[in-house]
Amino acid sequence: MARQFTMNRVGLWLLVVLVLFYNGICINVSTRPEVVTVGVMFSFNSVIGKPSKIAVEAAVEDINSNPGILKGTKLNLEMKDTNYSEFLGIVEALKFMEKEMVAIIGPQSSVTAHLISHLANVLQLPLLSFSSTDPTLSPIEFPFFVRTAQNDLYQMAAIAELVDFYGWREVIAIYEDDDHGRYGIAALGDKLAEIRCKISYKAALSSDPTRDEITDLLVNIAMSSESRILVVHVPGSWGPIVFSVAQHFGMLSKGYVWIATNWLSTVLDTNSPLAQDAMDNIEGVLTLRMYTPESELKRKFISRWSNLTRRKVVDGGHIGLNAYALYAYDTVWLLARALDAFFEQGGNISFSNQSQASTLQQGGNDLKVFNGGKLLLRNILQVSMNGLTGQVRFTSDRNLIHPAFEVINAIGNGYRRIGYWSNHSGLSILPPETLWSKPPNRSSSNQKLHDAIWPGPTTEKPRGWTFLNSGRHLRIVLETEEE
Repeated sequence: MARQFTMNRVGLWLLVVLVLFYNGICINVSTRPEVVTVGVMFSFNSVIGKPSKIAVEAAVEDINSNPGILKGTKLNLEMKDTNYSEFLGIVEALKFMEKEMVAIIGPQSSVTAHLISHLANVLQLPLLSFSSTDPTLSPIEFPFFVRTAQNDLYQMAAIAELVDFYGWREVIAIYEDDDHGRYGIAALGDKLAEIRCKISYKAALSSDPTRDEITDLLVNIAMSSESRILVVHVPGSWGPIVFSVAQHFGMLSKGYVWIATNWLSTVLDTNSPLAQDAMDNIEGVLTLRMYTPESELKRKFISRWSNLTRRKVVDGGHIGLNAYALYAYDTVWLLARALDAFFEQGGNISFSNQSQASTLQQGGNDLKVFNGGKLLLRNILQVSMNGLTGQVRFTSDRNLIHPAFEVINAIGNGYRRIGYWSNHSGLSILPPETLWSKPPNRSSSNQKLHDAIWPGPTTEKPRGWTFLNSGRHLRIVLETEEE
């Protein structure tokens, strides 16, 4: 009898434990919040920001209209315009962190990303940036920073291989003197050194240079450097002024080579068609564009673009679709997929005070640690999906898979693609995805591009250097013997 009572009591306790365990799991899975809020911050009126804002808003609309994505939870984005200001970017990030948000999409600037990523580490708040491409934003130092576009390390590798492909050995680097500019050019120097090339002259400009400052810099380059290969790594907001000044001083004539990083293709895509005088200033220039393979998903979005932009009026002008906007759209979807997995695994939205966060609060900010930050970050890095930019998945070093760029040549009143660069196969006239399934072939005979139009304009490849004229005449005296 006692034994039967004991067995019944054990069975009762097992039943209670199972009920509690079952209810606990059900609570974790079923208690999804009605709304989850994410902060978004970048410069809405910038060349990158104009189309990206439209793309981000379209992504939220698409996600919330599909009940199968977040299963009843609505994604709410609180968007802030940082208006080209690093300081304002930091202020807005702090405001977001006080509001107990689960993630921030942004910032646009690599400088701001460096600063707020330290806070994100403490608060365990994922930052997803589709435009902070500085290669020194490493996952080791900044584990909660997630770059959702191509790393500039690959862009600099592409430029180095272009230099090598055409047989040049030295380049001049013109760049903005901030984290993005300095570290990008440092990466270019490293990639050039790997192929026994080098940067012979580094020319830094302030973050908001005057036309006179740009003039002084270009005149100094023309007078002091033999190289005629110029790489321009600056923001799209004032990059075109560099070419306007160069045109004025005859530095876009035959013999010169200009290679712009992807800021120029972004300007062309966003503001197209450019005025003819602006196109004349970049005749023969090479630039890169982040490559996104063709797909039905991308084609449908492109066909929607005119309807999406019709609702938006920015200075009354046309807003073209650029590569950053495609990555911005995919970033929102990436986060939504990760949040769905987070909730499926029992993740809850909760925050707490911890020692490091309490120290930050002493400065007057009500900052708390996101308890689910590590779980959400893990799910972000494990997402594998097909987006507008192709297959979205991270490598073990947390870069996007299949880094690739288009090589663009500005000509006449437009531009044309003369080939591609990919980390897998180097320079090719074939789309990168057609080569991913094949063994990599980096032999010189396998590196190919279509013919380019160079400044002049000319189809003759520039030799890339010239003899300097010191301004002094060489006197030659001939002596003859008297008879």
